Amino acid sequence: MFRPQLPPGGTPREPVPFAFLAEAERFRSNVTPPPRQRASFGELAGRWLLGLTLVAGIVGALIAGMPALSTPSDAPAQQSQASQGR
Repeated sequence: MFRPQLPPGGTPREPVPFAFLAEAERFRSNVTPPPRQRASFGELAGRWLLGLTLVAGIVGALIAGMPALSTPSDAPAQQSQASQGR
């Protein structure tokens, strides 16, 4: 007869009510799922439009933010009053 071994702590563990889940990795179904339906022209056009909108938004945000990221090259570098000894 099979005797369960005790874990390292010495107290028996509570039995797992769903022991069949351990065998789930070995189980393979012989039922094949139905084939996926092809996307219609409207769905494909909608996906492309959504993608183009997102890309255009990112590019527009970069273009609009470029002046804030650049430093003016004709302005002299500002120095703090502490560096001038005042």
